Amino acid sequence: MPSYDCSKCPGYCCSYHIIPVTKRDLARLAKHFGLSLAKAKAKFVVKNDEEDNKDGEYKMRRKADEYFGRICRFFDTEERRCTVYKARPHICRAYPTGRCGYYDFLKNERETQDDPELVALTWNK
Repeated sequence: MPSYDCSKCPGYCCSYHIIPVTKRDLARLAKHFGLSLAKAKAKFVVKNDEEDNKDGEYKMRRKADEYFGRICRFFDTEERRCTVYKARPHICRAYPTGRCGYYDFLKNERETQDDPELVALTWNK
């Protein structure tokens, strides 16, 4: 599997509709913020009501994002980076488990534009 440099990515994976959060992830976030588990649960997650919720009972709360519409509540929309990197959920630590959609998009755009340094955007600003 290739190594990915996420430093120039606009937060593609952070915009996924469901970012599953396990009880262990929630405990890690609670500790990171010095909160009780109950307070962290109320503040950071919502119940995962999706039919296929094998990845977690909870999903991350999301917030508005001008590029993707909605994005992880811990994503800094100005700097385009994670604000809880050391306490991030397991799914984020393991990503990508296969291929990165943004990487594939970027690679294609660089080849098409014949520019190996191009940082392709998925939005119009």
